[in-house]
Amino acid sequence: MSFREMHKPGDPFILANAWDVGSAKMLAALGAQAIGTSSAAHAFTLGKSDGGKVERDVALAHAQDLIAAVSVPVSGDFEDGFGEAPETCAETVRLSGEIGLAGICIEDTIEASNRFYDFDLAVERVRAASSAARALKNDFFFVARADGVMTGAYDIDEAIRRIRAFDEAGADGLYVPMPKSMDDLKRVIDATEKPVNVLVAGAYSKHALAEYAALGAARISLGSALARATHRVIHDAGLSMFGSGDFTHLTNAISGSEVDKLIG
Repeated sequence: MSFREMHKPGDPFILANAWDVGSAKMLAALGAQAIGTSSAAHAFTLGKSDGGKVERDVALAHAQDLIAAVSVPVSGDFEDGFGEAPETCAETVRLSGEIGLAGICIEDTIEASNRFYDFDLAVERVRAASSAARALKNDFFFVARADGVMTGAYDIDEAIRRIRAFDEAGADGLYVPMPKSMDDLKRVIDATEKPVNVLVAGAYSKHALAEYAALGAARISLGSALARATHRVIHDAGLSMFGSGDFTHLTNAISGSEVDKLIG
């Protein structure tokens, strides 16, 4: 099954966001059908915060490492396309296709903040990226994101207005991270016939895959949630070790031999 064919509304697959070669290999060995990069999780590995802190060349090199490590498709989480201009978004798509990515997503917000691109410019950016995707030698699945609900930049009505326009501009899939309710998520999914990605993080982690299937979702991504769950272990174990000398958090560790089996 190709990466495009995996995107079936009502029968979602999990795009498992990894942050390094080891996590990508583990997730693939555990059953992931496809791997995604995560801009935030990758930034964490570099000691940086999310939002325009990682250069395009670095993000592409990271993605290339994951592609080489696993046999499943890899999709890139490439923030705002690494620049304002539609031509920059198109170039990001072209470079992504050249290194072997199966697709990418590009946001309409700037540096993970509440700043966002003007509606008309946002649509032109999607149109340019979509056109570049169609011109690639290999099939490439381009997802346009409306991130303003998540960042607090605009409301759900504006998000739906944007994804409808992104749909018309040629995006293969649409994505509105973290609507305020499952009802709002259903509105997003119903606003287009194209595949919709759902970010499972925060309160959305409490719902099962079957519930997202019933809503008509086509893809479930994790964003940085799995990486942050790992960082939670470091955080809690560190507080206990350095605070009271308590090492009991380490008793939940997986064995080294089990990890070796998964990444070998």
